[in-house]
Amino acid sequence: QVQLVESGGGLVQPGGSLRLSCAASGSIFSINAMGWYRQAPGKERELVATIGSGGTTNYADSVKGRFTISRDNAKNAWYLQMNTLKPEDTAVYYCNARIRDTITWVSNDRWGQGIQVTVSS
Repeated sequence: QVQLVESGGGLVQPGGSLRLSCAASGSIFSINAMGWYRQAPGKERELVATIGSGGTTNYADSVKGRFTISRDNAKNAWYLQMNTLKPEDTAVYYCNARIRDTITWVSNDRWGQGIQVTVSS
C-alpha cells in the first residue's frame, strides 16, 4: 500500500511564506510526475505546480514567480515553497504523484489527505 502525507500548512499573514512537504511511503517501485493541487471553498480543485522525473516544472499562472516546486528522489519527497502569499492562495493543498507500486505493478495517481493553508491578517 502507498501513502502520501503532507505537512507544513497553517496560518500565515499576507506576504509571508510557507513550505509544504509531501512524503510517499509504502510499496513503491517508482514515482514519475509529482505535483501540488489546491481547492478553495466553493471552487474546483486546480493544479498549482508539477515536476517531472527529469526535473521539468510547470506552474499555474497565478503562482508563477512566487511558488517553487522541488523534489528529493532519494527520500520519495517533494516540496512547495510558497512566498509572497496572498489571501487568494487560501485553500486545502493536496500532493499528488503517479506511482507504480510493487503489489499491482500498475502506475496510478495517488493523493495525499490535504492540508489547510490560510493566508489572512
